[in-house]
Amino acid sequence: MDIDTRLLRYFIAVAEEGSLTRAAERLFVSQPALTKQIRQLEIQLGMRLFTRSRAGMALTEPGQALAKRVPALLAGWDQVLRETKHVANRAARLLRVGFIASAANEATQHIVAAFARRRPGWRVDMRQAAWSNPAAGLADGDVDVALLRLPFPGQDTLRVEVLFAEPRWVALPTAHPFATRDLIPFRDLWDEPFVAAPSETGRWRDYWLAADERDGHPVRVGAVTDHPDDWLSAIANGYGIALAPESAARFYARPGVTYRPVGGVSPSQVGVAWAPAGDTDPVIQDFVRCCMESSPPRPDATVT
Repeated sequence: MDIDTRLLRYFIAVAEEGSLTRAAERLFVSQPALTKQIRQLEIQLGMRLFTRSRAGMALTEPGQALAKRVPALLAGWDQVLRETKHVANRAARLLRVGFIASAANEATQHIVAAFARRRPGWRVDMRQAAWSNPAAGLADGDVDVALLRLPFPGQDTLRVEVLFAEPRWVALPTAHPFATRDLIPFRDLWDEPFVAAPSETGRWRDYWLAADERDGHPVRVGAVTDHPDDWLSAIANGYGIALAPESAARFYARPGVTYRPVGGVSPSQVGVAWAPAGDTDPVIQDFVRCCMESSPPRPDATVT
């Protein structure tokens, strides 16, 4: 019997969450679609895996037995895929580099050019990730190295070198009363609704809401988005404001959105990150060196 690994991933998400609603949010699928997939798995296996009730989804005995085995099975398969892709990419002289939004800003082109000089015949494949994946595929082995905004979930398990820092500004609807100010104290923004990343991004979401820099003042979330275009639309439409790197004013200029400096909030750091296994990979280490040489730290990054 052949089972689609996607069905097993859906199954384990429901098992861990104990709720179709929460699992659907975690997987970014609709609840009806998830229900259909779970039912398909039960039909293929010929057994019920969950008992459904108002309290949620409880595993049956066969479901419990399957739930014990599936994580290791999926982890093993993921490792096989990572190793196979790695071998294929090395044979093709391809380095996969994940990034979030603007990556290392204007330094990105210099980094890629420096790597091309250091590794003639190699190509850098830049892969942009959604904000729901703030490690840009590095944690899952989908990329070899990544240019990321710090902090991000799973950062403590990876190697990270900080490249530079830049101030955090605020993106506002152009009609907002604060949009004409030269500098906005962060305290003045505490009661504003914010456009936030998905909740499952954890530390990433909290950092861009400056949750730890509000003296305990609660955050108001006006909208949740996962991509820059949706983020810009939510701000322009007046659903909320958002903290953003200073460089967003250059990379994400849009009618209806105004960027202003913010005082009293810490700067944003950009880093290059890789898995510990990359410590002995000369190609990855060459790319890291190019990042360090092409992106000197900026001492003027702090806005007070």
